[in-house]
Amino acid sequence: MGLAGLLACPAAASPARAGAPALTRVVVGRVEGVIGPITADYLSAGLQRAAGEGAELYVLELDTPGGLDPAMRRMVQAILASPIAVAVWVGPAGARAASAGFFLLTAAHVAAMEPTTNTGAASPVSLGGGMDSTMAAKVTNDAAAYIRALAELRGRNADWCERAVREAVSAPAAQAVRLGVADLVAEDVAALLAAIDGRVVKLPGGDKTLRTAGAELVRRPPGWRARLLQRITDPTIAYICLLLGFYGLFFELSNPGSVLPGVVGALCLLVAFMALQSLPVNLAGLLLLVLGLGLFLLEVKVTSHGVLAAGGTVGLLLGSLLLFETVPPFAALSLGIVLPAVVVTAAFFLLIVGLGLAAQRRPPRAGLESLPGEVAEVVRDDGPSGQGHALRVMVVGELWAARSDRPLGRGERVRVTGREGRTLLVERMGEDES
Repeated sequence: MGLAGLLACPAAASPARAGAPALTRVVVGRVEGVIGPITADYLSAGLQRAAGEGAELYVLELDTPGGLDPAMRRMVQAILASPIAVAVWVGPAGARAASAGFFLLTAAHVAAMEPTTNTGAASPVSLGGGMDSTMAAKVTNDAAAYIRALAELRGRNADWCERAVREAVSAPAAQAVRLGVADLVAEDVAALLAAIDGRVVKLPGGDKTLRTAGAELVRRPPGWRARLLQRITDPTIAYICLLLGFYGLFFELSNPGSVLPGVVGALCLLVAFMALQSLPVNLAGLLLLVLGLGLFLLEVKVTSHGVLAAGGTVGLLLGSLLLFETVPPFAALSLGIVLPAVVVTAAFFLLIVGLGLAAQRRPPRAGLESLPGEVAEVVRDDGPSGQGHALRVMVVGELWAARSDRPLGRGERVRVTGREGRTLLVERMGEDES
């Protein structure tokens, strides 16, 4: 074969390759743990990126006990507005899509579950004093109407979905499929893609037939930044950082120049404030917390015989319990965290106050106040003065003016009994004291 033939072979083969169907792409994300602002940002950004890359489908692996209502609604809105199909797969084995997770499952174009998972239990809850009957009915009716609208949009069992909100019912995977709450049971994402190949879904731009068989899987789990922010916005971490920041600044102000406590305290406070911005903080609880810590500080400066410390303990305890107003119970501050923190803080400041009072009771160890009771040696007798004999005495290595009621000779040992201004009052020591 000549050179022309060799050059012609690739050209002849290229049309066949050009006519081959392009490999579709499926992006897989993952959300586990409590749903909050960070997970909402993660899903929104993931959907936008997948759509920009022309992905066929976005699969969200989900394992959550629930989360914050505003974050859940942001995620639902992102799914509803997505230009590409979204499948929610509850997995891996033993996972759940409860409470806010059930809303995400219902909103998805495809709702799939691993065989050992469950979903439902979507009744709204509140913390920090609970809700009265009117408010509870209002919140429940709002959530029930929302889940019913999502179920009807996706052609799922709206009556059972509403029961999950009003009665907190739950169902395992197989039962959820029989009830029409979920679409199918799939052991993994690969089985899910094989099962939904050719399924028609309704997107904002119109109906679309999914081509997922043999698709290229691109996994994009949350990065280190999202995982770090998710951990920071945990109420317990935010609370501990807040207290550590207070301790650090207290040590720095008490011992200027220490540097390390101040740096650590400032960093902890910045982390705490960043976390508090993403959590539903009860202003009254935060003010009580600050008041309690302030009273502890005053106890160090003011002698109140424990009154300020008692007020600080009460303020810190109430503020800690009320700090997060509407966080669901699984994300709330537990007494196992609050009580030790309050006890340690109270004990710490009471110990400081006790040490301070003990130091005040001890006699001074330097200056004029420390000289009474010391033994001195007469250096010279300057003769009679208006109220006795003027002396010069050596005490604790220093020369002081002194006065006695009788003349004393050079080298005699005397005891300091008091002072008048900067003049020491001395008396001759007895023979048994010499």
